[in-house]
Amino acid sequence: MTMMQKLNILAAYKSISQAEIARLVGSTPQNFHQKAKRETFTRQELEKIAEVLEVTYNSFFELPDGTKI
Repeated sequence: MTMMQKLNILAAYKSISQAEIARLVGSTPQNFHQKAKRETFTRQELEKIAEVLEVTYNSFFELPDGTKI
Protein backbone atom coordinates (compact mmCIF):
# COMPACT_ATOMS: atom_id res chain seq x y z
CA MET A 1 0.00 0.00 0.00
CA THR A 2 1.39 3.41 -0.93
CA MET A 3 1.70 6.34 1.45
CA MET A 4 -0.93 8.19 -0.59
CA GLN A 5 -3.37 5.31 -0.06
CA LYS A 6 -2.60 5.20 3.66
CA LEU A 7 -3.15 8.95 3.99
CA ASN A 8 -6.43 8.72 2.06
CA ILE A 9 -7.67 5.99 4.40
CA LEU A 10 -6.53 7.92 7.46
CA ALA A 11 -8.17 11.12 6.22
CA ALA A 12 -11.45 9.30 5.52
CA TYR A 13 -11.37 7.62 8.92
CA LYS A 14 -10.79 10.95 10.64
CA SER A 15 -13.34 12.77 8.41
CA ILE A 16 -10.75 15.33 7.37
CA SER A 17 -9.24 16.30 4.03
CA GLN A 18 -5.60 15.86 3.14
CA ALA A 19 -5.48 19.64 2.67
CA GLU A 20 -6.55 20.12 6.28
CA ILE A 21 -3.97 17.58 7.47
CA ALA A 22 -1.36 19.59 5.54
CA ARG A 23 -2.39 22.79 7.30
CA LEU A 24 -2.36 21.10 10.72
CA VAL A 25 1.26 20.04 10.22
CA GLY A 26 2.32 23.43 8.87
CA SER A 27 2.53 22.53 5.19
CA THR A 28 0.76 23.73 2.10
CA PRO A 29 -1.72 21.30 0.58
CA GLN A 30 0.29 21.31 -2.66
CA ASN A 31 3.59 20.44 -0.95
CA PHE A 32 1.89 17.81 1.22
CA HIS A 33 0.31 16.16 -1.83
CA GLN A 34 3.62 16.10 -3.70
CA LYS A 35 5.45 14.56 -0.72
CA ALA A 36 2.72 11.92 -0.43
CA LYS A 37 2.80 11.24 -4.15
CA ARG A 38 6.61 10.89 -4.19
CA GLU A 39 6.63 9.10 -0.81
CA THR A 40 9.28 11.46 0.54
CA PHE A 41 7.92 12.14 4.03
CA THR A 42 10.55 11.85 6.76
CA ARG A 43 9.87 9.75 9.81
CA GLN A 44 9.54 12.97 11.80
CA GLU A 45 6.90 14.29 9.39
CA LEU A 46 4.92 11.06 9.63
CA GLU A 47 5.11 11.20 13.42
CA LYS A 48 3.86 14.81 13.32
CA ILE A 49 0.91 13.75 11.14
CA ALA A 50 0.11 11.02 13.65
CA GLU A 51 0.42 13.45 16.55
CA VAL A 52 -1.99 16.05 15.13
CA LEU A 53 -4.50 13.33 14.19
CA GLU A 54 -4.15 11.62 17.59
CA VAL A 55 -3.10 8.27 16.15
CA THR A 56 0.06 6.20 16.45
CA TYR A 57 2.62 5.86 13.67
CA ASN A 58 4.72 2.67 13.62
CA SER A 59 7.40 1.84 11.12
CA PHE A 60 8.77 -1.68 11.23
CA PHE A 61 9.43 -4.87 9.35
CA GLU A 62 7.16 -7.80 10.17
CA LEU A 63 8.24 -11.36 9.49
CA PRO A 64 5.78 -14.09 8.43
CA ASP A 65 5.74 -15.45 12.00
CA GLY A 66 4.61 -12.05 13.35
CA THR A 67 8.01 -10.96 14.62
CA LYS A 68 8.42 -7.19 14.25
CA ILE A 69 11.82 -5.66 13.63
